[in-house]
Amino acid sequence: MSPNLSLVRAGKKFMWDGRFYATREEAAPAHEAYLKDNFEVEVVQEEDKFLIYTRRVVKEVVVATQ
Repeated sequence: MSPNLSLVRAGKKFMWDGRFYATREEAAPAHEAYLKDNFEVEVVQEEDKFLIYTRRVVKEVVVATQ
């Protein structure tokens, strides 16, 4: 299996976390951890595995002045 490294849902780009999960229940702890770290998360079933795709929105940009 060679999953896509990225996924676009509702105009938003998500990146695969690089791990395969055998069941949705096995993916649940990682899903919750990403949510806790302020990521948007999509869980996708591909063939017999589950994949997690994440994205994080930049909330603040800090510009250093010289």
